[in-house]
Amino acid sequence: MSPSQESVYPDYETETSQTSKLIKKVKETPFVPIGMAGFTAVVAYGLYKLKHRGDMKLSLHLIHMRVAAQGFAVGALTCGVLYSMFREYVVKPKE
Repeated sequence: MSPSQESVYPDYETETSQTSKLIKKVKETPFVPIGMAGFTAVVAYGLYKLKHRGDMKLSLHLIHMRVAAQGFAVGALTCGVLYSMFREYVVKPKE
């Protein structure tokens, strides 16, 4: 490849690539990916336990899993908001 040719992936190598944007967002709001991962874990656990639920009705099992997944997501978002408020108002960064 000669130096005069452009790169095959010009957007991937710049600072505005999708990966760098994702990493920047994760650093700004770390609890959003944690909430998403927790939600996914609760759903995966619920699907696993679906087979071994015993005498519990399907609708009741699904309601319990929905409440657990929503609770984890809302809890993570609440922690994220509190964290960002703490960072912005209590520990003001030096400008």
